[in-house]
Amino acid sequence: MADSARRSALLPVSVVMFALGLLAIVAIFVLFALGYQDLPVWLNLTTLLCPVGLAVGVVGAIATARRR
Repeated sequence: MADSARRSALLPVSVVMFALGLLAIVAIFVLFALGYQDLPVWLNLTTLLCPVGLAVGVVGAIATARRR
């Protein structure tokens, strides 16, 4: 129980951000395969959640490891 209280709140947030970014990347590939070329800017910007989520996850993991 003590481990769950010490867990960083950044890790679940980073997983969600990474998953949303990955979903946007898949959506862009599917739409491109269907013949769409002028995709909305918000969809292209959503793909940036993938590397941001990865970076937040690394920072959260390092912060959790340093606390112990």
